[in-house]
Parts: sequence; structure tokens; C-alpha cells
Amino acid sequence: MKYILIFAGISFAFLAYFFFSGSDSVTNYPSSGTSVVAFGDSLVEGVGASEGNDFVAVLSRQIGEPIINLGKSGDTTKDALARMSQVVDSNPKIVIVLLGGNDYLKNVPAEETFSNLETIIEEIHASGAIVLLLGVRGGILHDGYESQFEDLAEKHNVAYVSDVLDGLIGKPGLMSDTIHPNDAGYKIIADRVYPVLGELLQ
Repeated sequence: MKYILIFAGISFAFLAYFFFSGSDSVTNYPSSGTSVVAFGDSLVEGVGASEGNDFVAVLSRQIGEPIINLGKSGDTTKDALARMSQVVDSNPKIVIVLLGGNDYLKNVPAEETFSNLETIIEEIHASGAIVLLLGVRGGILHDGYESQFEDLAEKHNVAYVSDVLDGLIGKPGLMSDTIHPNDAGYKIIADRVYPVLGELLQ
């Protein structure tokens, strides 16, 4: 089982890396900003992880530099949009964006969710920073978000990693509750994001 999970994580990262398709195609690369920021909801905040084992903290150790964690539990895309000044004021060079899960849980129309995400991306780009967009699943039996995340990433030339919770939901060994990973689950997320983030930092 251990080796299956390791292989799945490596395969996911490999696919994400090639969806990214090279930093020269990403808007604002290279950025003149100074900080790496993670912006989002409870998955960014690290709910369910022990101290220092959320995926942002793990990523920070992997890249060898600090990442400003602007995750806020419960945030929808609308809530996050209202605090964009926190992101811009940090003089970011790269902003990791992970939002949408709470929109799905609160039955926010997908059109509103992706309109808000588009505005968030545009404001980050206006600040001169690069966007690394992380996808989440919008549905249990059918993923209503996947194609819209892909379209958004392509339209705005952002780096993108699809559904970061893929293969984690429903596995007690990887989850602290029904929607938040535990330390092992967050490590898998970090491993999925790291190859793309590492390329952006080159």
C-alpha cells in the first residue's frame, strides 16, 4: 500500500508538471516580487495537521524559503476576494491559490465561484505576481469543477495543479476528517505542488 501511494503521488506530480508546460508560458514569469504566498481556505491554513505539517509548511521546507500562509478556515471565494489586500501588500512573486471547496459545500453557483476566482487571478496578476492555481473537486459522483479550473488556467496562463485531494478523500489513513487531510495527506499535496512551484522559482 505504501508503494502504491508513493507511485500515485509521483505520477500525479509528473502529470501536473507537464500540464504546467514550462515557466516561460506563465503570466508575469519571472516576477520581481519578493515573497511566496499561499492564499485560500482551511486546506491552506492546515486544518487537520499537526504543527508544522500542513502542506504549506512542508512546501516551505522543500523549497528552502518561507511561505506566507494566508489561509482562513471557512473562506469562500467571495470571502477571499474581500481580503485580497493581504496578498497584494505582501509584495508577492508567486501566489498559490487554493479555493472553491467551501463554495461547493455552501452550494454557491459554480458561475459565481469561477467569476470570483478569475477576479482573484486578475488582481494577483495586476500586482506583478505569478499565480499557481490548485484545483479542488466540485462534486462527489461527478466533478463539476475540473473543466472550469482547466479553462481558467489556460485563459490566464497560470501554473496549475488539478484536484489536490484526488485519492485522499475517504481514506482514513490520509484524512483527519471527511474534508481535511492529516499529516500524511498534506504531505502528498505538498509533493504534488512542489515540482511546479520549484520550476516557477528557477
